[in-house]
Amino acid sequence: MKQILLLNGPNLNMLGVRQPEVYGHATLADVERDAVALGAELGVGVICKQSNYEGELVTWIQEAREAMAAIVINPGAYTHTSVAILDALNVFEGPVIEIHISDIHQREAFRHHSYVALRADASVIGQGVDGYATALRDAVARL
Repeated sequence: MKQILLLNGPNLNMLGVRQPEVYGHATLADVERDAVALGAELGVGVICKQSNYEGELVTWIQEAREAMAAIVINPGAYTHTSVAILDALNVFEGPVIEIHISDIHQREAFRHHSYVALRADASVIGQGVDGYATALRDAVARL
């Protein structure tokens, strides 16, 4: 069975608590549970990981080269700052789908630029946590 890595970056462990008016009330555990269930429906495994540390995310992306068919990533604030994550994603050969719960283009100007988008095969932006399902379906369609 093909595996998809679902990566969440900094502060996404605070879903449901952090700015619910922007990010909603679902928790990261809710998102991960739903993603694993959808993956089973779609015939893929979904491995969920979250870190507040850039280097850990980079390491997981590097390790995904050997074991994962696709990556769905919400890099959080690293979207706008991390060339290291971009470089790691550039080495990954499978599909990469970028996801953002909020519409980053309707927020502060510094959030409008995404380094990850330079590598992503698609971006799902502003659909709330429902965007994770869209991103997973897109990743599976590309496999």
